[in-house]
Amino acid sequence: MKKIVLTLLLAATSFIEVNAQQSKIFTDDLRTYNQAIDLYQEQQYIAAQRLFEKVKNQVEDDAIQGNAAYYIANCAVRLNQRNADALMESFVEEYPTSTKRNTAFIDVADFYFDNGKYNQAAKWYEKVDESTLSRKQKSRYYFNTGYTLVQSKKYEEAKPYLNRVSDDPEYGSQAKYYLGYIAYEGDDYQEASDLFDEAGESPDEDEKLSYYQADLNYKLGNFDKAITLANEQLSRSTPQEQSELNRIIGQSLFNQGKYDQALPYLQEYKGVRGRLNNNDYYQLGYAYYKQGDFEKAVETFNKIVDGENKTAQNAYYHLAQSYIKLNKSEDALTAFKKASEMDFDAQIQQDASYNYAKISYEYGNPYDSVPAVILAYLEKYPNTDKNAEMNEFLIDSYFSSKNYTEALRLMEDGRIAGNEDVYGKVALYEGLSQFKSGDYKKSIENLNKTIQYAQSADLKKKATFWKAESYYELNDFPAALTAFNAVKKMNNSIEEDDLLNYDLAYTQFKLKNYTNAINTFTAYTKQSGINNEPARLNDAYLRIGDANFVSKQYWPAMEAYNKSISMNGFNADYAAFQKAISYGFVGKNDRKIEDLNGFLNKFNKSAYRDDVLYELGNTYINTNNVDKGIQTYDRLINEFPQSSYTSQAMMRKGLQLYNDSKLDDALVVFKDVVARYPGTPQANEAVSSARLIYVDQNRTNDYAAWVRTLDFVDVSDSELDDTAYESAEQPYLQNDMSGTTRSMRKYLAEYPNGKHTLQAHFYLAQALFSQDKKQESIASYEYVINKERSEFTEQALARLSEIYLGDKAYAKAIPVLTQLEQLADFPQNVIYAQSNLMKAYYEQENYNQSVSYANKVLSDLTISDNVRSDANVIIARSSWKTGNEAAAKTAYEAVRLNASGTLAAEATYFKAYFEHKASNYDAAIATVQSLTKNYAGYKLWTSKGLVIMGKCYNAQGQTLNATTILEYVVGNFAQYPEVVASAQAELDAIKTNAAKTNSSVVPAGN
Repeated sequence: MKKIVLTLLLAATSFIEVNAQQSKIFTDDLRTYNQAIDLYQEQQYIAAQRLFEKVKNQVEDDAIQGNAAYYIANCAVRLNQRNADALMESFVEEYPTSTKRNTAFIDVADFYFDNGKYNQAAKWYEKVDESTLSRKQKSRYYFNTGYTLVQSKKYEEAKPYLNRVSDDPEYGSQAKYYLGYIAYEGDDYQEASDLFDEAGESPDEDEKLSYYQADLNYKLGNFDKAITLANEQLSRSTPQEQSELNRIIGQSLFNQGKYDQALPYLQEYKGVRGRLNNNDYYQLGYAYYKQGDFEKAVETFNKIVDGENKTAQNAYYHLAQSYIKLNKSEDALTAFKKASEMDFDAQIQQDASYNYAKISYEYGNPYDSVPAVILAYLEKYPNTDKNAEMNEFLIDSYFSSKNYTEALRLMEDGRIAGNEDVYGKVALYEGLSQFKSGDYKKSIENLNKTIQYAQSADLKKKATFWKAESYYELNDFPAALTAFNAVKKMNNSIEEDDLLNYDLAYTQFKLKNYTNAINTFTAYTKQSGINNEPARLNDAYLRIGDANFVSKQYWPAMEAYNKSISMNGFNADYAAFQKAISYGFVGKNDRKIEDLNGFLNKFNKSAYRDDVLYELGNTYINTNNVDKGIQTYDRLINEFPQSSYTSQAMMRKGLQLYNDSKLDDALVVFKDVVARYPGTPQANEAVSSARLIYVDQNRTNDYAAWVRTLDFVDVSDSELDDTAYESAEQPYLQNDMSGTTRSMRKYLAEYPNGKHTLQAHFYLAQALFSQDKKQESIASYEYVINKERSEFTEQALARLSEIYLGDKAYAKAIPVLTQLEQLADFPQNVIYAQSNLMKAYYEQENYNQSVSYANKVLSDLTISDNVRSDANVIIARSSWKTGNEAAAKTAYEAVRLNASGTLAAEATYFKAYFEHKASNYDAAIATVQSLTKNYAGYKLWTSKGLVIMGKCYNAQGQTLNATTILEYVVGNFAQYPEVVASAQAELDAIKTNAAKTNSSVVPAGN
């Protein structure tokens, strides 16, 4: 029937006058069109589409073309073809008067809706003219439009459409369900609950009504009903829905305080898309806490990152309490800190502040000075029952923190009154710290504060003692003596009393008060318990010997030297040498010779062997044993060609040969001295002695010819030269350095190649150096060291190297120090050269040479602890630079055992570094805690240590501790950009990883 009506309609619209051929074509087109309609109704969309396209291309009738275009687009929609929407849009534009235009909109929209393509359906529903729809079509249109808007989360736009059919017999229940859902999503839980009750059941396409009602009742506080509804839904839900229902049950039980029942449900909750949030972790962690499972509580609470609300404050507080239950109080510090900084719960904040201050006192604080933390608590809570305890902590914390600089600053900020003794004690410890670091002037400044403010006699005496020590180190021996004498007059006892006589005696010795020095050193040797300090006792005997020796009391000197020798200390060779010389001064040359020969046999590697050979040779000559004397001189010349005594021994040998009338042999020796040591006093003496031989042999012409070859001798001006030099030397002998500078420059200008040029350059350099004109002195020091070895060479090398090192001109310092190491007669200069060579090579990044010299230094048992520590530091740093971490670890541990100040901080940091690398996280954390507690003033190393601590906490899953510490580094150590960058990188990695499981965390870069 439909086909007949369509045929008649089309026939009515045809032209009346058509020829027979046109009628036939039109009839065929209608047949094809009808076939396409049949295929469309049978859902054969591909075949139908092809026939409709054929009709559209062949028929000239607009109505048929429009209908065909409509069906072509409709088939494309149903076939999900890419150009479907475009075809439908084209139909609407090309055939605006088509009766199928509005039908097309509603038909396509309904098709997309029925197939669950709600976004596409919404697009077409927007085009529908509802005035053309029937009542039934309108109900469907309103519901479907509202539903598509709900699916697009356009809830406010959806509500008017759903409200229009909320009482519709067909769509009303569903409309109320989705209106309830809109209210649920808008947190209007009561309205949602009412609407869900009216809806009765979920639509077939959304069976979540029980879930929503359970969640609504949970949010409305109807926990029992929420639990009942959620349990009813559990068995017929998907895994994700089961997770949410477990949350509802678990959190409902949690809010009822039934933590043991809540725990298994909270454990089953998987979060939204696999991620929990801070509140979820809090409830789970608290349930563990209430069950006494503190390990799990710590693990769970630590997943709360960036929390800034009451829940977070509560979580941090109970995290800290969990640590305490696990006897990990030091790990609780950060959590208490976080809880104390939030004011959502005043009681928790106060209790957290107390515990934060207490743990800071007990274990140290990486964030702030311990006194500052305790003071902050006292100032914020002035009337609590904890105040007495906190005041005790405050006083003790000034010392336990060892951050004396900060402690002084805090106390000087109006808090000295009533705490004078504490202030005096803090100032004392600060002064001692500065003394150890070599800042003696600052040390005196703080020790004077102790003397001024402290009430304790012991504190005053200690401060006065170390004040004396500081003056001594500054070479202000008169001031040191005054302070030591003041200590001597104090009757109270302090531990430094054991050192008082020793240090006082040294001060007297430096002031050349030898009688007093002898008496005081002797008093020191008689102190009880002195045998426990063998090195210092040995040194005291040596100085008693030296003081008697200088005072020409040789028998007492020898007695003291004997006591030193019997101890077999590191200076036994020196004592033996001095004892032997003393025998000569008491007329016992035979015993002197015996002891000097005994020295050569016993001390094969002593630095005094050249001294001994020279003295032995002289003694043989003086006792008329000429042959042995000359043999001894020859031995010295051969074994120690670079010794300062060699030129003198040659001169002694030559003069003895001259005295024995062996003129030719003597002349050979004198010429050898001139050739080997030109410009030195010995060379000048050799020239004078050779002249006598030439005169005796009547060979003055030969003398003149020889002398003309020497650029440092002018025969005709020799007497004038001597006179000029003697005049120039006078200011130096009178210690007039300014006058010395003028006179020596004048002499050198007049006699640039004079007999005394070498001495003049040396004295000029010394005068300039003493006036702090070090750069001007360099040329004269270089002149001295570039000449052959003389009595001035060693001092010139030491001074010149000191200047270069002070200028950090390491490339220039290295060859000078190398020469000093090779030529030095004094052992202290050898150590000086080697210790500075290791530093200079390190600064030049020549780490292998640096380590080589550091090992040389360490091989000397006489070096001080400071030098030993420096050598170990050089080995450690060089090994670190070259990637030899095993050697660096060993060396840093050696440094740590004896170092103080910044070196101790550096070594402690590396201890933590290697512990972290070995995954020994607890030990590394403890080491960093020690670093921040004992060396808080050394910010570079404490900041680097905190990064290590953050990494350790992260490796242990203690995310809160890790992020808080790293954030602190980022926010407080901008002066160390590399450290901050390292902390930020670690922090970003932690947060990015945490964001994978915690939806409350914003990953790095977002």
